[in-house]
Amino acid sequence: MNDWAQSLNAFVWGPAMLVLILGTGVYLHIRLGGMPIWRIGAGLRLMWGGRHSEAGMGDVSPYAALMTCLAATIGVGNIAGVATAIALGGPGAMFWMWICALVGMATKYAEVVLSVHYRERDADGNFVGGPMYAIKNGLGSRWKWLGTLFAIFGGFAGFGIGNMVQANSIAEALKSSYNVDATITGAVLVIITGIVVVGGIKRVAAVANLLVPVMAVGFTVASAVVLFGHAAAIPEALSTIVTHAFTPIAATGGFVGASVAAAIRFGVARGVFSNEAGLGTAGIAQAAGASSSPVKSGLIGMIGTFIDTLVMCSMTGLAIVVSGEWTTGSSGVELTQRAFETVLPGIGGDVIAISVTTFALATIFGWAYYGERCWQYLLGKWTIMPYRIVWSLMVFAGAVTHLDTAWSIADSLNALMAIPNLIHLLLLSPVVVALTKEQLSSVLATLNGSGRAATEVS
Repeated sequence: MNDWAQSLNAFVWGPAMLVLILGTGVYLHIRLGGMPIWRIGAGLRLMWGGRHSEAGMGDVSPYAALMTCLAATIGVGNIAGVATAIALGGPGAMFWMWICALVGMATKYAEVVLSVHYRERDADGNFVGGPMYAIKNGLGSRWKWLGTLFAIFGGFAGFGIGNMVQANSIAEALKSSYNVDATITGAVLVIITGIVVVGGIKRVAAVANLLVPVMAVGFTVASAVVLFGHAAAIPEALSTIVTHAFTPIAATGGFVGASVAAAIRFGVARGVFSNEAGLGTAGIAQAAGASSSPVKSGLIGMIGTFIDTLVMCSMTGLAIVVSGEWTTGSSGVELTQRAFETVLPGIGGDVIAISVTTFALATIFGWAYYGERCWQYLLGKWTIMPYRIVWSLMVFAGAVTHLDTAWSIADSLNALMAIPNLIHLLLLSPVVVALTKEQLSSVLATLNGSGRAATEVS
C-alpha cells in the first residue's frame, strides 16, 4: 500500500503538475500585470482594516476569514514540510518554495475573487462558496462535473491532510518530547476538536483569531533568535539556496545529494502543501467573509500565501540551512529540532514540539470547515452535523495510527484537488481581470482615503 501510494504521489506531482501549477500562476500574473506582487502592502493594510465586518455581507469579518485560512495553512508543512523538502531536494528547494509563493499569490488572489463573486446563500442564509460554486455559477451546468470532482477530492483530502496527518504529528511530538501516550493525546484532541468544530465557521474563526497571531508571532520570534545566533552564516546560506536551485548538489555528510529536478519537485510540492495556493481552499473560507468587493477579498486572501511561505516557511528553511544540520541526513520535525537546538540548547526541541502541536491543531480546525463545505455541496446541509462528529472522532484514529502512507496519499489528494481548481481559474481568468479593472481603483482609493489611487491603476 505504501509503495502504491508513493508511486501515485510521484506520478501526480510529476512535471505536468508542476507546469500546470506554476504556469497557471505565471499566466494570471501576466494577465494582472503583476498586480498581486505590487499590491502586497495594500493587501496587508486591507487585512488589518478588515477586522470589522460589512453589515449583511458575510458571516465573519474578512480578517477572521483570513485567520481561518491561515489556521488551515500554517501547519506541519511549515515545520516538517520545509525540513523534508530540504532533506530530499537540498537547500535549492527553498528557492522554488519562494517562487511557488510569489507565483501562488496571483493564483490565490484569483481563487478568492471568483469564490466571493460567485458565492451563494444556503437555506439558512449563510454564505457558501469555493471553486465548486464558482465552477457551477461561472462556467454553467456543462461544467458542473468539474466542481463535483473538486468537492469529492476536497471532502476526502481533508481527512488526510487536514485531520489524521495533523493529529498524528501532534501525538508524535508530544510522545517524543514529553512521553505522552498517543491514546491520551487522541482523546484530548477529540474533545477540543468537537468543542470548536461543532460551533461552525463563527466558532472556528473566533478561535483562529486568537490562536493564529499568537502562534505565528511566537514561532517567528524563536526562528529569529536562531538566525541571530548564526547571523554570520546567513549570506552564505542565501548563496547556497540560490546556487543549488539551478545546479545539482553533491552528497555531503549524511545528505545523499539532490538534482535540480528534485529541488524543483520538492520545493513546489511542499510549497503548495504549506500555503495551499492552487488548491482552491482559501476561497471556501473567504467566501464567508463580510465583503462587498471580491477584489478586496482577493487582496486580503493572497496575503495568506505571503505570510505562510515568504515569512514563516522562510524562517524555518533559513534556520535549517544556516545551522548546517541539513547535511546530517535528518528529516522532518527532527531536522528542524536539531537546527533550533544549535542556538537554543535544551529548549529548541520544546519550541518545535509546542509549535507543531499548535500549528497542527489550528489546521484541524480550519480544514474542518473546508471539508464541511465540500460535503454540503455534494450531499446537502443535512450532512453538516454528522460530518462534524465524524471529523472530531477521526483525529483519534490519526493520533494512534502510523501514517507514513497517509502522508503520500495526502500529497496525492492535494494534486487531485488542484487540477479542477486550476482548470476553472484558467477558464474564468477573463472574469478575474474584468473584476480587477472594475474594482481595484475604488478599493485602493478607499484604502488611501482619497481618489488619488484611481489615477495609479490602469
